[in-house]
Amino acid sequence: MTNLLILTHSTLRYFILVFLLILLYRSFQGWQNKNAFTGTDNKVSLWLFILTHTQLLIGLILYFISPLVIFDGGSMKNAVARYWLVEHISMMLIAVVLITLARTTSKKMSDAVAKHKRLFIFNLIALLIILGAIAMSGRGFFSFPEV
Repeated sequence: MTNLLILTHSTLRYFILVFLLILLYRSFQGWQNKNAFTGTDNKVSLWLFILTHTQLLIGLILYFISPLVIFDGGSMKNAVARYWLVEHISMMLIAVVLITLARTTSKKMSDAVAKHKRLFIFNLIALLIILGAIAMSGRGFFSFPEV
């Protein structure tokens, strides 16, 4: 079960990154060209929201059952154990919060350009955090964990 969750968690990141890039492209174009906020823009944002929250749920389950997360005093002295115990979850929680805030706050806005701008800025910061966390994992961007 753990192996399936790890594989799913590792695979979902690519879908999230694809939707993030699509959303960033669409929102930047919408912001710069003062385009209307379309149903497609809303759907891309919604799918990104769904994927990140699914990823969060799987990640929280893994946090408590994964052999990489070690809950003891020595974990803070070991860079790999510290990464999985503290740094990975902290960075990813911040990214999920930013993606969630981008979607929920932009939905309340009436100005299409402001929606595009909000989505672009918040999701760009989230993307940078996610890429930083992936880089810090030491596993490489295109690698899957040993299961």
